[in-house]
Amino acid sequence: QVQLVESGGGLVQPGGSLRLSCAASGVTLDYYAIGWFRQAPGKEREGVSCISSSDGSTYADSVKGRFTISRDNAKNTVYLQMNSLKPEDTAVYYCAADRYGLGCDYHGMDYWGKGTLVTVSS
Repeated sequence: QVQLVESGGGLVQPGGSLRLSCAASGVTLDYYAIGWFRQAPGKEREGVSCISSSDGSTYADSVKGRFTISRDNAKNTVYLQMNSLKPEDTAVYYCAADRYGLGCDYHGMDYWGKGTLVTVSS
């Protein structure tokens, strides 16, 4: 059974940092593209960042220069380092895996975690 479990969310002040983790079981993430998505209250889920199986990475314009995605294959875990957080980053963050390894099309992801809440507020 494949499971993706996100952790690392919480309450942080504007300008602060958090590191989210996406730990996998039942699947080896090396061959998967892993995406981070987020959904703010009253808004649609949106893509934040993606790392391909060859470690190519992409970012939404709203987070470029502030967020960094990385993977540790030995730990079967993908991370999202979030710096200079803003109130508009408040959302539930989800990780998802795509078995073809190339990209992170929202409609094509094979597995999803249940999410972790990030709240940016003073």
